[in-house]
Order: sequence, then C-alpha cells, then structure tokens
Amino acid sequence: MTTIVVVKKNEEIAIASDALVTFGETRLPHGYEVNQKIFSIGDSYIGLAGSTAHFVVLAGAMQYLADQCRLGSREEVFNTFQRVHIILKDKFFLNPKEDDSDPYESSQITALIANPSGIYGVYSYREVFCFDRFWGIGSGRNFALGAMFAAYDQADSARSVAEIGVRAGAEFDKSSALPLRVFSFPARPACSASEQQHPQENPQGPQP
Repeated sequence: MTTIVVVKKNEEIAIASDALVTFGETRLPHGYEVNQKIFSIGDSYIGLAGSTAHFVVLAGAMQYLADQCRLGSREEVFNTFQRVHIILKDKFFLNPKEDDSDPYESSQITALIANPSGIYGVYSYREVFCFDRFWGIGSGRNFALGAMFAAYDQADSARSVAEIGVRAGAEFDKSSALPLRVFSFPARPACSASEQQHPQENPQGPQP
C-alpha cells in the first residue's frame, strides 16, 4: 500500500508520499524503480493509493478529458471524476463492481488532490471531501494522521506537517518506506462574501 498526505496551513498547501511499492509479500523499494505515487495535471497534484495500475490509467483518463478536467472546487472534482468513471469503463476496461450490495458502480480509486484552491479526497463511489487542515490515505494513514495531529499547531508550514506525516507512516507501516516525495505551493486567497456576490462592483461608482 502506501502513505499519502495533504496539508493546508498558513496559506500554504502540500502533498507528500512515500516511495515503496509492494506485490503481496514482495517489496519494490525506491532504489529499484522510481515509484512516483503523485502525478500532476494542470496546477493539481494527485496522489493515489491501491493498485499500481491506477497511476498510468488515471493519468491517461484525465489527459483524455483535456479542458473538461477541472479540479478547482469540490463540485468540479466530483464532476470530473464522474466523467473519468465513464472513460475508465469505456477506454480502460474498469471492473466497477466491488460487492453485490454496492449502491453505485465503483471507480476503484482512492485519491488525494492538492492545488491552489484546496485539498480534496476522492473515494471509490466518487465521494469528494474538501479538507480544512490535513488528511491521509493508504495503509500508513493512521500513523500519518496521528503524527500530523500532534505536530499541526506547532509546525511552521504545511510542507513540514506533510513530511512529518509521511515519515511516521514509513516508520511504522510495513508497506510504506522512505524517501518521501513532497510538493508545496501557495494557497489561492479565498474571496470574501461581498466579493463573491459583487465581483465587478466598483465602490466609487462609474468613472467619467
């Protein structure tokens, strides 16, 4: 499995992952393969947990969407993954069934997304969460979440919290290992309520 985390703090956003791939009881450490668990598309970084097949497949599906791949809000993430699900079935032969009692078809994907608009989580039925502080996925997530909870208030940056989370996962989860890979960037300033309601309003009135 893996340890992948996203963090938002002090107008900064970070996403980080470990570097171990496993095949059953066999480990494929970083020195034998690059093992990149985070890929970028536009201004977004996406980290995936689960089958190694997901990485190239999801990247290909999102590139197939081109301009329709929008990840700048919770609603945009949901709509994009709805489109991705169709492509996964039609172009990449996704098996959308997990269990007979499934309420919806499964996309078989667990992902974290980080971009200047925020940090998001996407799960197999295309449930989308928008996180305020931090989150983690993968087999090392519980260790990462505990470490990030303990460090968040004292840490200076989102990047340092993310590094602490992945290091904790790599320390205690048998399916996660260093080196870690981390990306960080400024968060986009949020609009005030008045700016959202009147984005073009000129408080001084029309000019001569």
